[in-house]
Amino acid sequence: MSFDVRTVTASDYSDWLRALQNGFLTAGSPTEEDVADRLADPDNDLTRLQGAFDAGRCVATFRSFAQRLTVVGGATVPADAVSGVTVSPTHRRRGLLSRMMAGDLAAARERGEVVATLIAAEYPIYGRFGFGPATWTTEWEVAVHRAGLDPRRSGQPEDGGRIELVDGADVRKYGPELHTRLAALRPGVVSRSERWWKVHTGAAVTPAHEKWTEPFYVIHRGADGEVDGLLVYGTDDKWGDGKQPLNTATVRDLIALTPAAERALWHFLCSVDWVTTVRSGYRAPDDLLPDFLPDPRAARTVTHADWLWLRLLDVERALEARSYENEASLVLDVRDDGGMAQGRFLLDASPEGARCTPTTRSADLALGAGELASLYLGDGSVRRLVDLGRADELKAGSVERADAVFRTGRRPWCPDIF
Repeated sequence: MSFDVRTVTASDYSDWLRALQNGFLTAGSPTEEDVADRLADPDNDLTRLQGAFDAGRCVATFRSFAQRLTVVGGATVPADAVSGVTVSPTHRRRGLLSRMMAGDLAAARERGEVVATLIAAEYPIYGRFGFGPATWTTEWEVAVHRAGLDPRRSGQPEDGGRIELVDGADVRKYGPELHTRLAALRPGVVSRSERWWKVHTGAAVTPAHEKWTEPFYVIHRGADGEVDGLLVYGTDDKWGDGKQPLNTATVRDLIALTPAAERALWHFLCSVDWVTTVRSGYRAPDDLLPDFLPDPRAARTVTHADWLWLRLLDVERALEARSYENEASLVLDVRDDGGMAQGRFLLDASPEGARCTPTTRSADLALGAGELASLYLGDGSVRRLVDLGRADELKAGSVERADAVFRTGRRPWCPDIF
């Protein structure tokens, strides 16, 4: 059976949104207000929305949008952010996702985007398209009564800094600059649009299936008075027998430019009256939170999973964009069924910069495009890939040299879902 896979038009958009909601199990029809608001969004480029149609009804969805990704060293590269991928349960295994993905990645490479990014709802889907998990995430649950913090503390830092409660307008004022400064410090951070800040502070229309609840907003000022931290959290309203508070505070966003600001924000949240449990939200696996507590065992891991997936569209530009702490020369033989990253590349890397060029020299390592993507932001291990049979060491000593070049002191982190 033939299906019509094409770019979505404004007249298709309501039907496309309905298919998207069905695919993500948020059944129902989109409201007129939601459709109008999304169509008016300048970041919602209809030329980058695809749909598969069967007898005029949308049965599969695919969206991409422009994004900037921070790589090792603080530079950013243009990325093709993939989102809104669904196939209706009646039309699975028909090749619809493959057709939409192939068209999108080809267009992204033609536009000059260096990588493609996505957050995978399911693990097994995207490896076959050349993606690999490049960052991981961990969520902790802190039992406040076990943390060992002094209950007499007010929650204010003792180093001259200050915690302030603010409102959404203040977050829209301070947040974008804080996020930009964070991006310069941490590989894996992706750009946030002006609309992102509006949606996450209640200043833009919330989709009908997502109930908006106003959170609490907190900023941290350093001893110099400058804002260097932001915390957004929500709470439930739960009480136990005997009128004992059992409230949980859940972090929606936490940006800290210094360890001192980060410590102050966590300690503040763990000192809020009536809060007995803190859920950290999705953090980097090496986040400092547990060790900020006198008793790190009070922070229990409740989630640990892959997060940001990458697909290299231009190997040469990607490898030249990031920095390297050590010097090495490596020839990488990259296998790619999609063809975009296929080839043999000579990487000459040093702390002063890198040069990546095609070569006919014999390879030091052979690996797939997804495996190279998993190494790109500094998180993956070449040794583990070889031991798992996902990469081949072709010359002795290449694994150690590659790990010394690619890996970083802190793990990359993507704070966002998209």
